[in-house]
Amino acid sequence: MTGILVGILGIVITFGVAFLLSNDKKNINYRAVGILFVLQLVITAFMLHTSIGGKILTAIANGFSKLMTFGTEGINFVVGGLVPEGKSVFVISVLLLIVFTSTILSILNYIRILPLLIKYLGGLIAKITGLPRVLSFSTIASSVFGDTGALLAIKNHIPSFNRNQLFVATTASMTSVSASIVASYMQMVPPEYVLIALPLNVLSGLILSTIVAPVKEDNADINIKDMVKEKTFFEAVGNGAIDGLKVAAIVAAMLIAYVGLLAMVNWAVTGLVGMKIETILGYILSPVAWIMGVPWDEAVKAGSVMSTKIVANEFVAMLGFAPIMGALSAKTVGIVSTFLISFANFSSIGIIQGTVQSFSQEQGAGVAKFGMKMLLVATMASVLSATIVGLFL
Repeated sequence: MTGILVGILGIVITFGVAFLLSNDKKNINYRAVGILFVLQLVITAFMLHTSIGGKILTAIANGFSKLMTFGTEGINFVVGGLVPEGKSVFVISVLLLIVFTSTILSILNYIRILPLLIKYLGGLIAKITGLPRVLSFSTIASSVFGDTGALLAIKNHIPSFNRNQLFVATTASMTSVSASIVASYMQMVPPEYVLIALPLNVLSGLILSTIVAPVKEDNADINIKDMVKEKTFFEAVGNGAIDGLKVAAIVAAMLIAYVGLLAMVNWAVTGLVGMKIETILGYILSPVAWIMGVPWDEAVKAGSVMSTKIVANEFVAMLGFAPIMGALSAKTVGIVSTFLISFANFSSIGIIQGTVQSFSQEQGAGVAKFGMKMLLVATMASVLSATIVGLFL
Protein backbone atom coordinates (compact mmCIF):
# COMPACT_ATOMS: atom_id res chain seq x y z
CA MET A 1 0.00 0.00 0.00
CA THR A 2 2.87 2.37 0.83
CA GLY A 3 4.39 1.74 -2.60
CA ILE A 4 1.12 2.72 -4.29
CA LEU A 5 0.87 5.92 -2.25
CA VAL A 6 4.46 6.83 -3.12
CA GLY A 7 3.74 6.17 -6.81
CA ILE A 8 0.65 8.39 -6.69
CA LEU A 9 2.77 11.08 -5.02
CA GLY A 10 5.28 10.73 -7.86
CA ILE A 11 2.57 11.21 -10.47
CA VAL A 12 1.17 14.25 -8.65
CA ILE A 13 4.65 15.80 -8.43
CA THR A 14 5.32 15.14 -12.13
CA PHE A 15 2.06 16.79 -13.17
CA GLY A 16 2.68 19.61 -10.70
CA VAL A 17 6.13 20.39 -12.13
CA ALA A 18 4.70 20.32 -15.67
CA PHE A 19 1.98 22.77 -14.60
CA LEU A 20 4.56 25.12 -13.07
CA LEU A 21 6.59 24.98 -16.31
CA SER A 22 3.53 25.76 -18.46
CA ASN A 23 3.73 28.94 -20.51
CA ASP A 24 -0.05 29.20 -20.94
CA LYS A 25 -1.81 27.71 -17.91
CA LYS A 26 -5.23 29.07 -18.88
CA ASN A 27 -5.33 27.10 -22.13
CA ILE A 28 -4.19 23.67 -20.88
CA ASN A 29 -6.42 21.01 -22.42
CA TYR A 30 -7.37 19.19 -19.22
CA ARG A 31 -9.81 16.98 -21.11
CA ALA A 32 -7.01 15.65 -23.32
CA VAL A 33 -4.69 15.20 -20.34
CA GLY A 34 -7.33 13.26 -18.42
CA ILE A 35 -8.28 11.02 -21.35
CA LEU A 36 -4.67 10.18 -22.20
CA PHE A 37 -3.76 9.50 -18.56
CA VAL A 38 -6.73 7.17 -18.05
CA LEU A 39 -5.74 5.41 -21.28
CA GLN A 40 -2.27 4.86 -19.84
CA LEU A 41 -3.71 3.29 -16.70
CA VAL A 42 -6.01 1.05 -18.74
CA ILE A 43 -3.19 -0.11 -21.04
CA THR A 44 -0.86 -0.89 -18.12
CA ALA A 45 -3.51 -2.69 -16.08
CA PHE A 46 -4.58 -4.69 -19.13
CA MET A 47 -1.05 -5.73 -20.03
CA LEU A 48 0.16 -6.54 -16.50
CA HIS A 49 -2.97 -7.67 -14.67
CA THR A 50 -5.15 -9.60 -17.13
CA SER A 51 -4.54 -13.02 -18.61
CA ILE A 52 -5.43 -11.75 -22.10
CA GLY A 53 -3.01 -8.84 -21.78
CA GLY A 54 -0.31 -11.19 -20.55
CA LYS A 55 -0.89 -13.49 -23.49
CA ILE A 56 -0.69 -10.55 -25.89
CA LEU A 57 2.60 -9.42 -24.36
CA THR A 58 3.96 -12.96 -24.57
CA ALA A 59 2.81 -13.34 -28.18
CA ILE A 60 4.40 -10.06 -29.25
CA ALA A 61 7.62 -10.86 -27.37
CA ASN A 62 7.71 -14.30 -29.02
CA GLY A 63 7.11 -12.65 -32.38
CA PHE A 64 10.11 -10.37 -31.87
CA SER A 65 12.13 -13.35 -30.68
CA LYS A 66 11.29 -15.23 -33.87
CA LEU A 67 12.12 -12.16 -35.92
CA MET A 68 15.51 -12.04 -34.22
CA THR A 69 16.22 -15.65 -35.18
CA PHE A 70 15.62 -14.74 -38.84
CA GLY A 71 17.94 -11.76 -38.52
CA THR A 72 20.53 -13.94 -36.81
CA GLU A 73 20.55 -16.20 -39.87
CA GLY A 74 21.71 -13.27 -41.97
CA ILE A 75 24.26 -12.19 -39.38
CA ASN A 76 25.71 -15.71 -39.12
CA PHE A 77 26.02 -15.91 -42.90
CA VAL A 78 28.11 -12.74 -42.96
CA VAL A 79 30.13 -13.00 -39.75
CA GLY A 80 29.65 -16.62 -38.70
CA GLY A 81 32.74 -18.11 -37.07
CA LEU A 82 34.11 -14.80 -35.82
CA VAL A 83 32.61 -15.32 -32.38
CA PRO A 84 33.51 -18.47 -30.38
CA GLU A 85 30.57 -20.74 -29.53
CA GLY A 86 28.91 -19.79 -26.26
CA LYS A 87 30.28 -16.25 -26.40
CA SER A 88 28.67 -13.05 -27.61
CA VAL A 89 29.93 -9.76 -28.99
CA PHE A 90 27.59 -6.80 -28.51
CA VAL A 91 28.02 -5.30 -31.98
CA ILE A 92 27.29 -8.66 -33.62
CA SER A 93 24.61 -10.16 -31.39
CA VAL A 94 22.71 -6.92 -30.67
CA LEU A 95 23.53 -4.04 -32.99
CA LEU A 96 23.58 -5.90 -36.32
CA LEU A 97 20.00 -7.01 -35.69
CA ILE A 98 19.03 -3.39 -36.32
CA VAL A 99 19.86 -3.93 -40.00
CA PHE A 100 17.23 -6.66 -40.33
CA THR A 101 14.52 -4.97 -38.25
CA SER A 102 15.06 -1.73 -40.17
CA THR A 103 14.54 -3.64 -43.40
CA ILE A 104 11.23 -5.10 -42.16
CA LEU A 105 10.15 -1.63 -41.07
CA SER A 106 11.00 -0.20 -44.48
CA ILE A 107 8.96 -2.88 -46.23
CA LEU A 108 5.93 -2.26 -44.00
CA ASN A 109 6.28 1.42 -44.73
CA TYR A 110 6.54 0.85 -48.49
CA ILE A 111 3.35 -1.24 -48.63
CA ARG A 112 1.56 1.57 -46.72
CA ILE A 113 0.73 -0.49 -43.61
CA LEU A 114 2.64 1.75 -41.23
CA PRO A 115 1.62 5.12 -42.75
CA LEU A 116 -2.07 4.22 -42.68
CA LEU A 117 -1.85 2.82 -39.14
CA ILE A 118 -0.07 5.93 -37.89
CA LYS A 119 -2.43 8.30 -39.71
CA TYR A 120 -5.61 6.77 -38.33
CA LEU A 121 -4.28 6.18 -34.80
CA GLY A 122 -3.11 9.78 -34.71
CA GLY A 123 -6.47 10.90 -36.09
CA LEU A 124 -8.30 8.88 -33.44
CA ILE A 125 -6.28 10.48 -30.64
CA ALA A 126 -6.91 13.94 -32.12
CA LYS A 127 -10.64 13.28 -32.40
CA ILE A 128 -10.98 11.95 -28.86
CA THR A 129 -8.80 14.57 -27.17
CA GLY A 130 -9.19 17.64 -29.36
CA LEU A 131 -5.42 17.92 -29.83
CA PRO A 132 -4.04 18.99 -33.24
CA ARG A 133 -4.12 16.23 -35.84
CA VAL A 134 -0.58 16.91 -37.12
CA LEU A 135 0.94 16.70 -33.64
CA SER A 136 -1.00 13.55 -32.74
CA PHE A 137 0.16 12.00 -36.00
CA SER A 138 3.77 13.01 -35.35
CA THR A 139 3.68 11.59 -31.82
CA ILE A 140 2.41 8.21 -33.04
CA ALA A 141 4.95 8.24 -35.88
CA SER A 142 7.79 8.80 -33.40
CA SER A 143 7.07 5.43 -31.77
CA VAL A 144 7.81 3.75 -35.11
CA PHE A 145 10.41 5.90 -36.82
CA GLY A 146 12.06 7.57 -33.83
CA ASP A 147 12.61 11.27 -33.27
CA THR A 148 14.11 12.29 -36.62
CA GLY A 149 11.84 9.99 -38.65
CA ALA A 150 8.71 11.42 -37.06
CA LEU A 151 9.86 14.97 -37.76
CA LEU A 152 10.62 14.06 -41.37
CA ALA A 153 7.02 12.84 -41.73
CA ILE A 154 5.69 16.34 -40.90
CA LYS A 155 8.51 18.41 -42.40
CA ASN A 156 6.11 20.38 -44.62
CA HIS A 157 4.21 21.60 -41.54
CA ILE A 158 7.18 22.51 -39.34
CA PRO A 159 8.00 25.91 -40.92
CA SER A 160 4.48 27.17 -40.08
CA PHE A 161 4.46 25.89 -36.45
CA ASN A 162 4.25 28.39 -33.61
CA ARG A 163 6.61 27.97 -30.65
CA ASN A 164 4.25 25.74 -28.66
CA GLN A 165 3.49 23.46 -31.61
CA LEU A 166 7.20 23.10 -32.28
CA PHE A 167 7.88 22.30 -28.61
CA VAL A 168 5.20 19.58 -28.52
CA ALA A 169 6.37 18.00 -31.77
CA THR A 170 10.04 17.83 -30.76
CA THR A 171 9.53 16.92 -27.10
CA ALA A 172 7.03 14.16 -27.86
CA SER A 173 9.41 12.74 -30.48
CA MET A 174 12.24 12.63 -27.91
CA THR A 175 10.14 10.50 -25.53
CA SER A 176 9.85 7.63 -28.02
CA VAL A 177 12.28 5.25 -29.73
CA SER A 178 12.62 3.82 -33.20
CA ALA A 179 10.91 0.47 -33.74
CA SER A 180 14.03 -0.68 -35.60
CA ILE A 181 15.92 -0.74 -32.26
CA VAL A 182 13.23 -2.43 -30.16
CA ALA A 183 14.51 -5.95 -30.83
CA SER A 184 17.96 -4.93 -29.59
CA TYR A 185 16.49 -3.48 -26.38
CA MET A 186 14.63 -6.73 -25.77
CA GLN A 187 17.92 -8.61 -25.58
CA MET A 188 19.14 -6.33 -22.79
CA VAL A 189 16.10 -5.70 -20.54
CA PRO A 190 12.89 -7.72 -19.95
CA PRO A 191 10.87 -7.65 -23.22
CA GLU A 192 7.51 -7.04 -21.53
CA TYR A 193 8.64 -3.67 -20.18
CA VAL A 194 10.02 -2.62 -23.55
CA LEU A 195 6.62 -3.35 -25.11
CA ILE A 196 4.67 -1.58 -22.36
CA ALA A 197 6.96 1.46 -22.48
CA LEU A 198 6.33 2.04 -26.20
CA PRO A 199 2.65 3.15 -25.95
CA LEU A 200 3.06 4.68 -22.48
CA ASN A 201 5.89 6.96 -23.60
CA VAL A 202 3.92 8.12 -26.63
CA LEU A 203 1.08 9.20 -24.34
CA SER A 204 3.34 10.59 -21.59
CA GLY A 205 5.17 12.76 -24.10
CA LEU A 206 1.92 14.12 -25.48
CA ILE A 207 0.43 14.70 -22.01
CA LEU A 208 3.33 16.59 -20.47
CA SER A 209 4.40 18.56 -23.54
CA THR A 210 0.85 19.85 -24.07
CA ILE A 211 0.64 20.89 -20.41
CA VAL A 212 3.93 22.78 -20.68
CA ALA A 213 3.11 24.23 -24.12
CA PRO A 214 -0.68 24.13 -24.71
CA VAL A 215 -1.78 23.89 -28.35
CA LYS A 216 -5.12 24.41 -30.04
CA GLU A 217 -6.95 22.05 -32.37
CA ASP A 218 -6.40 22.53 -36.10
CA ASN A 219 -7.71 20.93 -39.27
CA ALA A 220 -4.41 20.38 -41.07
CA ASP A 221 -4.44 17.22 -43.17
CA ILE A 222 -1.76 14.54 -43.35
CA ASN A 223 -0.43 13.23 -46.65
CA ILE A 224 1.02 9.76 -46.11
CA LYS A 225 2.91 10.06 -49.39
CA ASP A 226 5.39 12.20 -47.47
CA MET A 227 6.32 9.09 -45.49
CA VAL A 228 7.04 6.81 -48.47
CA LYS A 229 10.06 7.76 -50.57
CA GLU A 230 10.79 4.39 -52.23
CA LYS A 231 9.45 3.63 -55.71
CA THR A 232 9.92 -0.15 -55.70
CA PHE A 233 9.91 -3.03 -53.23
CA PHE A 234 13.60 -3.76 -53.74
CA GLU A 235 14.46 -0.11 -53.19
CA ALA A 236 12.61 -0.33 -49.88
CA VAL A 237 14.62 -3.42 -48.90
CA GLY A 238 17.90 -1.79 -49.88
CA ASN A 239 17.18 1.52 -48.17
CA GLY A 240 15.95 -0.24 -45.04
CA ALA A 241 19.12 -2.31 -44.79
CA ILE A 242 21.39 0.68 -45.42
CA ASP A 243 19.49 2.86 -42.94
CA GLY A 244 19.70 0.07 -40.36
CA LEU A 245 23.45 -0.26 -40.87
CA LYS A 246 23.83 3.51 -40.44
CA VAL A 247 21.88 3.37 -37.16
CA ALA A 248 23.95 0.41 -35.92
CA ALA A 249 27.17 2.26 -36.83
CA ILE A 250 26.00 5.44 -35.08
CA VAL A 251 25.03 3.52 -31.94
CA ALA A 252 28.38 1.69 -31.97
CA ALA A 253 30.27 4.98 -32.39
CA MET A 254 28.29 6.62 -29.58
CA LEU A 255 28.97 3.65 -27.30
CA ILE A 256 32.70 3.78 -27.98
CA ALA A 257 32.73 7.51 -27.28
CA TYR A 258 30.52 7.53 -24.18
CA VAL A 259 31.84 4.37 -22.52
CA GLY A 260 35.39 5.61 -23.09
CA LEU A 261 34.58 9.08 -21.76
CA LEU A 262 32.80 7.64 -18.72
CA ALA A 263 35.85 5.48 -17.99
CA MET A 264 38.12 8.53 -18.23
CA VAL A 265 35.83 10.69 -16.06
CA ASN A 266 35.48 7.88 -13.51
CA TRP A 267 39.25 7.55 -13.31
CA ALA A 268 39.59 11.25 -12.52
CA VAL A 269 36.58 11.52 -10.18
CA THR A 270 37.42 8.32 -8.30
CA GLY A 271 40.93 9.63 -7.76
CA LEU A 272 39.56 12.87 -6.31
CA VAL A 273 36.56 11.74 -4.24
CA GLY A 274 36.84 7.96 -4.19
CA MET A 275 33.50 7.47 -5.91
CA LYS A 276 32.39 6.88 -9.52
CA ILE A 277 30.42 9.61 -11.31
CA GLU A 278 27.47 7.20 -11.77
CA THR A 279 27.31 6.71 -7.99
CA ILE A 280 27.38 10.45 -7.36
CA LEU A 281 24.59 11.01 -9.89
CA GLY A 282 22.79 8.03 -8.39
CA TYR A 283 22.58 9.81 -5.05
CA ILE A 284 21.30 12.94 -6.78
CA LEU A 285 18.54 11.08 -8.65
CA SER A 286 17.71 8.62 -5.84
CA PRO A 287 14.74 10.73 -4.62
CA VAL A 288 13.33 10.69 -8.17
CA ALA A 289 13.75 6.91 -8.32
CA TRP A 290 12.00 6.62 -4.95
CA ILE A 291 8.92 8.64 -5.97
CA MET A 292 8.73 6.43 -9.07
CA GLY A 293 8.20 3.47 -6.74
CA VAL A 294 11.72 2.09 -6.37
CA PRO A 295 12.39 0.82 -2.80
CA TRP A 296 14.63 3.27 -0.93
CA ASP A 297 17.43 0.72 -0.41
CA GLU A 298 17.69 0.33 -4.23
CA ALA A 299 17.11 3.97 -5.14
CA VAL A 300 20.79 4.90 -5.51
CA LYS A 301 21.49 2.03 -7.89
CA ALA A 302 18.37 2.88 -9.90
CA GLY A 303 19.29 6.57 -9.93
CA SER A 304 22.76 5.68 -11.19
CA VAL A 305 21.35 3.79 -14.19
CA MET A 306 18.83 6.56 -14.89
CA SER A 307 21.51 9.25 -14.81
CA THR A 308 23.72 7.28 -17.18
CA LYS A 309 20.85 7.14 -19.65
CA ILE A 310 20.32 10.91 -19.50
CA VAL A 311 24.00 11.85 -19.68
CA ALA A 312 25.01 9.20 -22.25
CA ASN A 313 22.21 7.15 -23.84
CA GLU A 314 19.92 4.21 -23.19
CA PHE A 315 22.33 1.59 -24.58
CA VAL A 316 25.14 2.66 -22.24
CA ALA A 317 22.66 2.59 -19.33
CA MET A 318 21.38 -0.87 -20.28
CA LEU A 319 24.91 -2.23 -20.46
CA GLY A 320 25.44 -1.04 -16.90
CA PHE A 321 22.01 -2.19 -15.76
CA ALA A 322 22.24 -5.77 -17.04
CA PRO A 323 24.90 -6.97 -14.53
CA ILE A 324 22.98 -5.67 -11.47
CA MET A 325 19.41 -6.66 -12.45
CA GLY A 326 19.67 -9.97 -10.65
CA ALA A 327 20.39 -8.21 -7.34
CA LEU A 328 17.39 -5.87 -7.63
CA SER A 329 13.71 -6.46 -6.89
CA ALA A 330 11.32 -7.23 -9.75
CA LYS A 331 9.59 -3.89 -9.16
CA THR A 332 12.82 -1.92 -9.52
CA VAL A 333 13.75 -3.84 -12.68
CA GLY A 334 10.34 -3.07 -14.21
CA ILE A 335 10.42 0.62 -13.29
CA VAL A 336 13.99 1.25 -14.46
CA SER A 337 13.54 -0.81 -17.65
CA THR A 338 10.50 1.28 -18.58
CA PHE A 339 12.37 4.51 -17.84
CA LEU A 340 15.22 3.54 -20.18
CA ILE A 341 13.05 3.11 -23.29
CA SER A 342 13.28 6.61 -24.76
CA PHE A 343 15.65 8.92 -26.61
CA ALA A 344 15.62 11.51 -23.79
CA ASN A 345 19.32 12.31 -23.41
CA PHE A 346 21.66 15.23 -24.07
CA SER A 347 22.81 14.03 -27.48
CA SER A 348 19.21 13.94 -28.74
CA ILE A 349 18.94 17.71 -28.31
CA GLY A 350 21.54 18.22 -31.04
CA ILE A 351 20.07 15.52 -33.26
CA ILE A 352 16.55 16.98 -33.11
CA GLN A 353 17.77 20.56 -33.46
CA GLY A 354 19.81 19.61 -36.53
CA THR A 355 16.88 17.79 -38.09
CA VAL A 356 14.51 20.73 -37.64
CA GLN A 357 17.13 23.17 -38.87
CA SER A 358 17.39 21.21 -42.12
CA PHE A 359 13.74 22.16 -42.78
CA SER A 360 13.83 25.69 -41.35
CA GLN A 361 16.72 27.75 -40.01
CA GLU A 362 14.34 29.83 -37.91
CA GLN A 363 12.64 26.84 -36.31
CA GLY A 364 16.00 25.16 -35.73
CA ALA A 365 17.10 28.23 -33.77
CA GLY A 366 13.87 27.95 -31.76
CA VAL A 367 14.65 24.34 -30.80
CA ALA A 368 18.15 25.37 -29.71
CA LYS A 369 16.62 27.94 -27.32
CA PHE A 370 14.33 25.46 -25.54
CA GLY A 371 16.58 22.40 -25.88
CA MET A 372 17.21 21.90 -22.15
CA LYS A 373 13.52 22.38 -21.33
CA MET A 374 12.69 19.85 -24.03
CA LEU A 375 15.03 17.31 -22.40
CA LEU A 376 13.60 18.01 -18.95
CA VAL A 377 9.99 17.44 -20.05
CA ALA A 378 10.94 14.35 -22.10
CA THR A 379 12.72 12.92 -19.03
CA MET A 380 9.64 13.69 -16.93
CA ALA A 381 7.62 11.71 -19.49
CA SER A 382 9.89 8.71 -18.87
CA VAL A 383 9.39 9.21 -15.13
CA LEU A 384 5.60 9.28 -15.60
CA SER A 385 5.57 6.08 -17.68
CA ALA A 386 7.84 4.23 -15.26
CA THR A 387 5.83 5.40 -12.23
CA ILE A 388 2.60 4.14 -13.78
CA VAL A 389 4.19 0.74 -14.40
CA GLY A 390 5.39 0.72 -10.78
CA LEU A 391 1.81 1.15 -9.55
CA PHE A 392 0.91 -2.22 -11.06
CA LEU A 393 3.96 -4.20 -9.92
